Amino acid sequence: MLLVLFLLNLLLCFEPLPHVKAQPSSNSSQQLDALLQQYAYKALVNPTTGTIYNATQQLPSNLIGIKVAALRLRSGSLRRKGHKMYNEFSIPKGLIETPYVERLVLVYQNLGNLSTRYYYPLLNYTYLTPILGLIAYDGSNLSATNLQVLHINATHDPIIVKFHDVKSPPKGTMAKCVWFDLNGASNFSNVIKGNTCHASQQGHFSIVVNSNATSPKGGGGVENKSEISNKVWIIIIVIVSVVGGIALVVVLSLLVLWMKKFKQKKRMQKMEKAADVGEPLHMTSVGYTKAPAATVTRTQPTLEHEYET
Repeated sequence: MLLVLFLLNLLLCFEPLPHVKAQPSSNSSQQLDALLQQYAYKALVNPTTGTIYNATQQLPSNLIGIKVAALRLRSGSLRRKGHKMYNEFSIPKGLIETPYVERLVLVYQNLGNLSTRYYYPLLNYTYLTPILGLIAYDGSNLSATNLQVLHINATHDPIIVKFHDVKSPPKGTMAKCVWFDLNGASNFSNVIKGNTCHASQQGHFSIVVNSNATSPKGGGGVENKSEISNKVWIIIIVIVSVVGGIALVVVLSLLVLWMKKFKQKKRMQKMEKAADVGEPLHMTSVGYTKAPAATVTRTQPTLEHEYET
């Protein structure tokens, strides 16, 4: 019974993390990134290395609600020291960019209440935080436009994203970190301490919850029923297999005991039959007839004169 309960818990608790493709095309997201990069660079007028420059005020009216900032750093210094706090981001030591540039600019994005309008509406998921972005560009020419994105990787410790004002997930659900790469693919991981996510690369980040987990109806219901049905059948098969195995062991044990008792009974019957028949007498021929005869004389005959002196 303990084995059955363990297998049931293992099946019910196992649930792999999903991999989902975001709905918008990568071109639309890249166009928004390029537009925000241009406004971020406009704030870099005679910039000081390591200083955060806010470019939110320069955004047009159709982008109100989005926050943008720029941080210019030396590649060598960033690799040796990292940058402890860039708004919600903490950048570790050992960050490597490809291709290598002497100076780079990290553009910060907070898409605010426009997160699902301009960027990555996830099917069957609800955002608990705004989408945050961190993208690296070449910082050598601050007047350049349509810059190519640099690829950065954290080689030792991860990039830490600590969100502010995280909405509480509905009861019975579990929040997940989501990271969007620059091609629009999304990857999920566990939330740390309720508001922190880890990443090894740049991109866009948020905390989400599966909206299907709280609503019995709605999109994806057929898929959920199918998954539940499959789990039920797996559980039934496991239970039947375990119970059948236990029953087989019990039957074999009883059969072995019966065989032992049967052999003992046969042996006892044989001994009792031999005791009832007794030892057969030796027969000898006397003339034309046969009569029992003793094979051994218990007392030898003694003549009377042998006692005379």
